[in-house]
Amino acid sequence: MLYPIAMLDDEKLKAVRALEDEIDSPVLALSTIETRSAELSKDKLQMLKALEEKLDVVLVAVRPN
Repeated sequence: MLYPIAMLDDEKLKAVRALEDEIDSPVLALSTIETRSAELSKDKLQMLKALEEKLDVVLVAVRPN
């Protein structure tokens, strides 16, 4: 399962901002995506990790549909 930043409509965004004000802290809204990780060989996993480091991001290999 993955958790990207949620796309909120105006009403939901207003509710999140109100909560931020009440608790005096930023809040991230995340949604869920059902997926399964790909099974990678050691070599392919190393390639993935190398690109993560180069790009300074997190990469997730998933199984194709």
